[in-house]
Amino acid sequence: MNGTTFKTCSCRDEATGKRLGKACPKLRRPGGGERWSSTHGTWAFQLELPAHADGQRRNPLRRRGFATLEEVEAELEQARALLALDEDPHVQRKIAELMLATLKDTKALPPVEEVRRKVRTRQDLNPTVTVAEWMDEFLRRKRKIDPTTRRSYEAHIRLYFTPYLGDIRLDRLRVSDVAGMFDAIEEFNDVITTARASADPEERAKVRYRRPAGPATMHRIRATLRHALNIAIKQDRLIGFNPAAVVELPDAERPKALVWTDERVAAWNRDLQERLDIEQRRRGARLSRAQMVNVYASVARPSPVMVWTPSHTFAFLAQAATRRLFALYRLIALRGLRRGEAVGLRWKDVDLAAGTAGVHWQITQLGWEPVQGRPKTEASDRTIALDADTVAALRAHRKRQAAERLAAGEAWTDSGFVFTDEVGRALHPQQVSDQFYQLAFQAGLPPVRLHDLRHGAASIMLAAGVDLKVVQETLGHVSSTFTRDTYTSVYPEVARAAAESTAALINTAAAGAQSARLITLPNHTGDAIT
Repeated sequence: MNGTTFKTCSCRDEATGKRLGKACPKLRRPGGGERWSSTHGTWAFQLELPAHADGQRRNPLRRRGFATLEEVEAELEQARALLALDEDPHVQRKIAELMLATLKDTKALPPVEEVRRKVRTRQDLNPTVTVAEWMDEFLRRKRKIDPTTRRSYEAHIRLYFTPYLGDIRLDRLRVSDVAGMFDAIEEFNDVITTARASADPEERAKVRYRRPAGPATMHRIRATLRHALNIAIKQDRLIGFNPAAVVELPDAERPKALVWTDERVAAWNRDLQERLDIEQRRRGARLSRAQMVNVYASVARPSPVMVWTPSHTFAFLAQAATRRLFALYRLIALRGLRRGEAVGLRWKDVDLAAGTAGVHWQITQLGWEPVQGRPKTEASDRTIALDADTVAALRAHRKRQAAERLAAGEAWTDSGFVFTDEVGRALHPQQVSDQFYQLAFQAGLPPVRLHDLRHGAASIMLAAGVDLKVVQETLGHVSSTFTRDTYTSVYPEVARAAAESTAALINTAAAGAQSARLITLPNHTGDAIT
């Protein structure tokens, strides 16, 4: 039961053809003895696992391919520690099943501390339950709800949870996954609106029986998911945290975009540190990078829609400068492209010599599947101007892409998109969002949504003195009123400058009044009034 380590190889007997394994004489150094060869064979271990519930012996856990004795002994010790977490044979069997399933998925054993926490809180150790499977189980258990509520639950599961989250393991569902679902729902709202307004019957048929999900509907969707996950926590102990409970959604009324001022950042940072301390005490161990990002994304913000200052945007772009998608993020942050528009930008629509880019195509999401098509409105189909630094970033990106094409050879896919993966295929929009949140966290910036960079782009342009009509056309809006009311925020520096300019005008007028000649006016008695 303690397990054994041994050295083995793939050599075969010349006469029989059978594999020699542990009996190969080359495994030891010339001269015999207990000295192992440092160049021949690899280390392995074998460990007995708890028997099945019916008493039938389970195949031992065998792991091979370790380069050194220290490596194999370390993993064997980890396996022993996992099986020693509980003396209950039923729990030990569950731990063994978890170890085998995790090895199959990740080629590594599960962390001891993570399994210890699940055992201590009596969570289900089955790692294979997906969100889709749990939602089906949740619906089966809801026997005493009225038909209207059931139809609502069924619609939320069919239209949103299964397409966007269904394949994710329930115990690995993150706040960013739930937030990404709502971002995708917002993008599909645009698809529905555009298709409904189309004169093409086939386009309208694609969204038959679908309507945009407004803020109130999104709150109901989140309530359904939060309720289902709470049951997974309280009744089955499948998870220990409800990511749907902390996702920020806009209010039913359009929220006011707020700028991340120093005061707001300081207050939010105090809340973040408090949450990190609580999570670290609760877990009893140092948080991983993924866990810290999860907390970072879940801490409440002053408004669901937050805008970075120009300094914040500069820090983000500096962090992104070494990444393959730097030029994409620069286009979103400074030119206000939507995520789907940036992902769908094509080289044939870009004129680097003239410094322009045509936004004539986009890649959005339908469920999880990427969908290509024209921009959502006529105003969104536009040509934008590019600054010299953005042109330079795009030239560098094209040069890197050419090198990737040469390296890929025949595996290269000539998709024609500006931003692709390493073999030329179009990007999945969610890849852009996932990397954005990681970069913002690494740069030490307060959190914003990727879509909020459009707010920042509009505000930066207006603060720089760009005419509102130009901002409207750059963002691809039908109305400048919508641009002014929705996508602009006043930076503190601009507000202070306006206040100082107003005061300076009054002070100038006061100085002029003191030097002006006094006027004599008659009163009703005929005496002069000065």
